[in-house]
Amino acid sequence: MSSPQQPAPPRPTSRDVARAAGVSQAAVSLVLGGKWRGRVSAATAERVRGSARELGYRPNLAARSLRLGSTRTALLVVPALTNEFFARVYAGAAAVAAEHDFGVVLYPSPDGTGPARDPFSSARAALDGVIASSMAADALGALRGADLPLVMLDSDPRDHGTAARVNLEIADGMRQVAEHLAGLGHRRFVHLASAVDTWTFAVRARALADAVRDVPGATVHRVAAPLDVRAGREAAEAVLAAPGPLPTAIVCDDDILAAGACKAVRRRGLRVPDDISVTGFDDLALATAVEPELTTVRLPAEQVGERGMTALLAVLEGRPAEQAGLPVHLVVRGSSAPPPAS
Repeated sequence: MSSPQQPAPPRPTSRDVARAAGVSQAAVSLVLGGKWRGRVSAATAERVRGSARELGYRPNLAARSLRLGSTRTALLVVPALTNEFFARVYAGAAAVAAEHDFGVVLYPSPDGTGPARDPFSSARAALDGVIASSMAADALGALRGADLPLVMLDSDPRDHGTAARVNLEIADGMRQVAEHLAGLGHRRFVHLASAVDTWTFAVRARALADAVRDVPGATVHRVAAPLDVRAGREAAEAVLAAPGPLPTAIVCDDDILAAGACKAVRRRGLRVPDDISVTGFDDLALATAVEPELTTVRLPAEQVGERGMTALLAVLEGRPAEQAGLPVHLVVRGSSAPPPAS
């Protein structure tokens, strides 16, 4: 005969947390609600969070939402769910959100161009704010109309319809690529550009054109392609089949296009980097899966997500959000080398 099942121990309450931390229940509510700054000390806030962790306390989010008129939920809108970069952005945002008892809902807008429809019957009722990454200017019309705080990632600073913005030093990344290749002796560049019309790709094109313009005798020819390996390969094949001297370097807007460019070079019977150097952008896992491994620009995707969620929390609490751009840096690998002597 089985022994009777023991009742589950009672769940710890905010009163238990307050008692363990030696503070009032009001202080516990402020700290765990993310509204403690300027009201309790940082040491007290950390003590409250530590006591909550030790006790295994979890606030009743449904009750608190009704009480405060807040869902503690943010929407992260990205161009694609399959792109590793945006998965890492989500991981960073979700990590910060979890520290503040927030949830993050991930939602795609096709190709980042549009339109991202309201995912709920009323976004205003279901969300506290929106974070949108690398989107076309007209892709967020429905969500802007929901009158929610909007934090934009990797977006045009001239767009003033946002509560905060987190940008990468994208132009500097492309300048690093151009300086690296020019330093190796390259003068005939092809820019294999993304066909997606967003601010971030426009910045890459301008930065590369400006950098090449400063190199005596250098030229750059731009060709656009959708963001997939086959399209990148076909666009690069067309360039390599055109009359005239071959380029010595193909500069790609991301690693996916760069993988396609490498295939095009090989199919023409040439070698990377002996005959043509190829560079990428993003430093996805793909960059070290191809052979030779890609010279590319590493973007701190997790930090982008962390900074975006931190900015949204600041806006919701009425604090200024950090505005400084996130630095990027060139990772030199085997796909770039001096051009052939001829």
